[in-house]
Amino acid sequence: MQSSRYGWRVNHSAQCGGLLTDKYELTMLAAALRDGTAARQAGFEMFTRRLPEARRYGVVAGTGRFLQALAGFTFDDAALSLLTEFLDRQTVNFLADFRFRGDIDGYPEGELYFAGSPVLSVQGSFAECVVLETLLLSIFNHDTAIASAAARMVNAAGGRPLIEMGSRRTHEQAAVAAARAAYLAGFAGTSNLEAHRRYGVPVLGTSAHAFTLLHTGADGELAAFRAQVAAQGVDTTLLVDTYDVTTGVANAVAAAGPGLGAVRIDSGELAVLAHQVRDQLDRLGATGTKIVVSGDLDEFGIAALRAAPVDSYGVGTALVTGSGVPAAGFVYKLVEVDGKPVHKRSTGKESQGGLKQALRVARESGIVTEEVVYPAGHPPAVDARARTLTVPLVRGGEVVTPTGATALAAARERVVAGLHSLPWEGLKLAHGEPAIPTRLVPGGA
Repeated sequence: MQSSRYGWRVNHSAQCGGLLTDKYELTMLAAALRDGTAARQAGFEMFTRRLPEARRYGVVAGTGRFLQALAGFTFDDAALSLLTEFLDRQTVNFLADFRFRGDIDGYPEGELYFAGSPVLSVQGSFAECVVLETLLLSIFNHDTAIASAAARMVNAAGGRPLIEMGSRRTHEQAAVAAARAAYLAGFAGTSNLEAHRRYGVPVLGTSAHAFTLLHTGADGELAAFRAQVAAQGVDTTLLVDTYDVTTGVANAVAAAGPGLGAVRIDSGELAVLAHQVRDQLDRLGATGTKIVVSGDLDEFGIAALRAAPVDSYGVGTALVTGSGVPAAGFVYKLVEVDGKPVHKRSTGKESQGGLKQALRVARESGIVTEEVVYPAGHPPAVDARARTLTVPLVRGGEVVTPTGATALAAARERVVAGLHSLPWEGLKLAHGEPAIPTRLVPGGA
């Protein structure tokens, strides 16, 4: 906790609250309260107009975090005191009693999405819906970007485990959210302890180069390995590239014996070194010792190593920055007022009026062929297998879907099923069209 010049307390561990928003959300609210439009019934949608460059699908992530944050999106006395600097008394009084009491529908977490997918629909008074924009977009744009990149990495790994280890390459709270999103998308675990405490993500890690460098002298590396094995057991992972990889592998097996759990290579030509290390380990009798590689890997680097004898990958910077796409590109737009569609016509930023839902059409084999977006409550007839995507998330302000460990496990399964349902060309890393087309069924005036 730290005190600010306004006298209110700042809890840097707090995840959500009313002040996690932009000023213009509240100035819009003030104007709407003043002219009497705040109580009009509104429908907002979160969607993306296009997938990021070279991406053929996205993975929805952040739903659980947003729903948990929703309960904490309130304004305490300290926050209200701050807001009196620019808000009138009517607006401050409204916010003093604020609690979202509307309805939210959306794609389940872990579901694939495409351009135009109605990933989230929010209904309620204009006043209660508009103030959620910044909180909602900040969570979904970050978490979805991470999960979408992570899913590409998981697919590139071809069933080999991946470890998220990017905490040192991003904001301390973003690191926790990134670890959750990566796990949701199929990563085996994380190095981040707070993600383990908060979300139950398996935590992994042993040591870094500093521990080897700490042990000086001619036998420093061997001494470091022996100390690590003594503390963590022979199933540990020893980092063998602090000095010379060949010597490092020899010292690792000498310290732990042929039952050594794994060695990690963090630099150099990873494909070449992996083959050399595998041969050396086998010659030393450590045939069961696994090889972990890390070092600025992304999905392309992972794919390039599929023919190498690598057992698992550690991914950091590329993962927590969305592998070049740090935000998913979601927008949150008003599409309905008092039950009637409203449309935005700005060039390049158009929005289709009316609340919408979606279903995904598949062949008998289970391979999906298209996504159909239609006016809410009016599903079209389709001559094929179809699955409804939009589900209730909040009713009357109360969350009606699980958000904890069970939901996270279900989301992981949903990602696997979604990737398996895509046409093979939709899984390519190369540039191309979205994995499936989106068809919009017109509706509304």
